[in-house]
Amino acid sequence: MKYRAFGRTCWQVSDVGYGLWGVAGWTGADDEQSRQAMQLSVDLGCNFFDTALAYGDGKSEQLLGALVRANPTKKLYVATKVPPKNRRWPSRREFKLDDVFPPEYIRESLDISLKHLGMSSVDLLQFHVWEDSWAEDVRWQNAVADLKKQGLIRAIGISVNRWEPTNVVRAINTGLIDAVQVIYNIFDQNPEDELFPLCREKNVAVIARVPFDEGTLTGTLTKDTKWPEGDWRNTYFVPKNLIPSVERAENLRPLIPSGMTMPEMAMRFILANPDVATIIPGMRKPAHVRGNLATSDAGPLPTGLLEQLRQHRWVRTPTEWSQ
Repeated sequence: MKYRAFGRTCWQVSDVGYGLWGVAGWTGADDEQSRQAMQLSVDLGCNFFDTALAYGDGKSEQLLGALVRANPTKKLYVATKVPPKNRRWPSRREFKLDDVFPPEYIRESLDISLKHLGMSSVDLLQFHVWEDSWAEDVRWQNAVADLKKQGLIRAIGISVNRWEPTNVVRAINTGLIDAVQVIYNIFDQNPEDELFPLCREKNVAVIARVPFDEGTLTGTLTKDTKWPEGDWRNTYFVPKNLIPSVERAENLRPLIPSGMTMPEMAMRFILANPDVATIIPGMRKPAHVRGNLATSDAGPLPTGLLEQLRQHRWVRTPTEWSQ
């Protein structure tokens, strides 16, 4: 396992971290299997774990807290998120700070997360949605400053809305943001244009999420794929999204080197970018952990293949289904 600096925090985090949405918020999750997968990741050197209060209404945080207590001699970095008070993902331009993150609510949400985790503090607290029109509002700024001063959090971050990588620029320029979580993968290369250079300039850590494009870049989806009733992917992968996603994934198959899988290629594409501090794939099974963590030691892809993959950039904008 390789490690990278997490922005200005001076933390050394595994370049492949662990996203915990799937262990609590997706159909098919099995708690015992999740515990095995999470412990295996620690044994293999993973030390960065990303969860949220909204993942299973705290269940994901409870699983992570148990993992931290089971490994008292290892430093595991814990990142969680404050859900929008109005429970709307993503945020909308018309939403006000009072609708989503009123100052007192930020502390109340953190207190609930700490209770779930069984911890007295977290390393990174992130806003789960964002509107950059809020950037200069001193109320959230004072709220997070107080949390840092009280030792309840060590760093503050923002999880950027889907396909809106510049909707955080003003917040970063306040100098108060330590980390940004953004969708970045073979298809979604837009963060490279403006967000990554700014993060590099301000020494803000980048967390790359959705490395497999919600499953498209695993190469396992078809144009007829369906999920159990209640699974959010049924509302995300509507035909106008699923069909072109599968077609674009199929166009990548001729580029996969012999002996490599599409998921490995997808992970190593991201690892080739030094602006990324860590990637947080969702992993519910030990096999997923072994495969994804192995890409850290495998390193980046050959330059020629990287250039070919750059031609598969897909510029997308938010729609009514891109929650």
